[in-house]
Amino acid sequence: MRRLFPVTEETAARTPEATGGANATEMRTPGESEGPSAVGGSDLVDREWSLGELAVAYVYPEPAPGGREPWLRANMVSTLDGAAQHGGRSQPISSDADMRIFGTLRGLADVVIVGAETVRQEGYRPARAREAFAQARRAAGQTPAPAVAVVSASLDLDFSLPLFTSPSVPTLLLTGAAAAPDRVATAEKAGVRVVVAGDGMGVDPARAVRALADLGLTRLLSEGGPRLLGQLIAADVLDELCLTVSPMLTAGDAQRIAGGPSVPVPKRFVLASLLEEAGFLFGRYRRT
Repeated sequence: MRRLFPVTEETAARTPEATGGANATEMRTPGESEGPSAVGGSDLVDREWSLGELAVAYVYPEPAPGGREPWLRANMVSTLDGAAQHGGRSQPISSDADMRIFGTLRGLADVVIVGAETVRQEGYRPARAREAFAQARRAAGQTPAPAVAVVSASLDLDFSLPLFTSPSVPTLLLTGAAAAPDRVATAEKAGVRVVVAGDGMGVDPARAVRALADLGLTRLLSEGGPRLLGQLIAADVLDELCLTVSPMLTAGDAQRIAGGPSVPVPKRFVLASLLEEAGFLFGRYRRT
């Protein structure tokens, strides 16, 4: 069963307190006429969200007059009890719908930002061009597939992997000015474009966002992991979080979606949209 929970000024005002019932806000699929509430779902179509519908639901904001400013969204998955991984990987807590959204977000992005540890654990490969997004990407002046930008201070990466040696768009490496020269040389020899985004060993998230924007990459997508997302949150550069809530319980001591030191004051985001398919919830939250 799939559902769309649209968040608009109208539906936001129709809270249980305002209308007197816990299920007072109606939830409809696109194009569904006024009628019975979708709570209970007897009138809903049991089918998948299509790539076209997802592309509309997750479109990046329109550029402001004078040019496009960078917009950084993150895409993460979490179980009901807060685990971002199981057995060190996110795949066991994902779903077909989650992977469809994963592909859609990549299809819309200029660049995918990912931490070095996630590259190692998840076996990252180059982003591939997909026919479903080819026309829209050409119209938007984008490359056939998004570039992948790996964040690493140590540059402890296997530069013989396909992510570095055979991407359709050259892989970027975000690092600090104090990175080991021999590792930088090895990366560049493999065809990687090294981008300095920090004065020391590490990467300054705000500088990384600006450096990518200076390369014309303004539709930014971070795929984690938790440590990188924590750094983006702490630096206050995250504009949007796309969060899949997986209807699973894992217990254990798995990481949350964001790690690292806590922020002094919690960052407040607002719900922009919420989709459901097969018990998985797909929320988009934007900064206030």
